[in-house]
Amino acid sequence: MRSRRRRGIRYNTRGTVITQSVGHKTRWIIRKFANDEDHAANKPFETAEVKGNILVNTGINLMWDLVTAAGGQGFDNANAYLGVGADNTAAQATDTDLIGGTAVRVGMNGGYPTSATQKVTFQSDFGSAVGNIAWEEFGVFNAAAAGTMLNRKCSAQGTKTAGQTWELTLEITLS
Repeated sequence: MRSRRRRGIRYNTRGTVITQSVGHKTRWIIRKFANDEDHAANKPFETAEVKGNILVNTGINLMWDLVTAAGGQGFDNANAYLGVGADNTAAQATDTDLIGGTAVRVGMNGGYPTSATQKVTFQSDFGSAVGNIAWEEFGVFNAAAAGTMLNRKCSAQGTKTAGQTWELTLEITLS
């Protein structure tokens, strides 16, 4: 039986779906503020956008557990954390945590995470005394320590220094 493809969907000659692929698109946004006053006034001195990441095995397995009501801790406002670390070792599907020994996790800003139109958005502020390290790796977690990492991305974004506030946003879109 012959088949044809269209937008990730494979059909047989009778028009019946044989397989369908799911895509995921990720965007990390880092807004850097010189101080708390600039953060309050929404005046970043730099904004960076980083695309892509890898969903890790433990995060994928947890998503399926949550979808099938098999148990597990979700990524809600009380339990979701964005993490940064100082290691640039390439992301692997087998990663379970950020690699940098000085990695820091910060809870969600009020109202986050949000979900709408096939997209979830996480956001955390790393205040003047938090995360003052080289930002080389990123991830989202469902606990302040231990827990499950959903994804990981490596990208050199500079070194955050004391007095600065950096806002980290992660958007994941499924299609």
